[in-house]
Amino acid sequence: MSLYFSGLLFFLVTTLPSGNGMFGNDGVDIRTCVALEGKCFFGCTPGWTWIAFCHNILSCCKKQTVNIPPQAKEPWDQ
Repeated sequence: MSLYFSGLLFFLVTTLPSGNGMFGNDGVDIRTCVALEGKCFFGCTPGWTWIAFCHNILSCCKKQTVNIPPQAKEPWDQ
């Protein structure tokens, strides 16, 4: 694999959104995380608290109810 292709692949992987897409992300329903009242993401976004792991790669996050940061408000929810 050439250095150019490796660099391009690294750039694409590092620019992926962690748990937040262009039009929002509802997360994944996995039974163990739902039992903890959470959703599974690739990373917890602002306004969510990390609880546990989901299948070793995803993070089980729970939506915060107090002390919500201003970044957690979606721009299209006005």
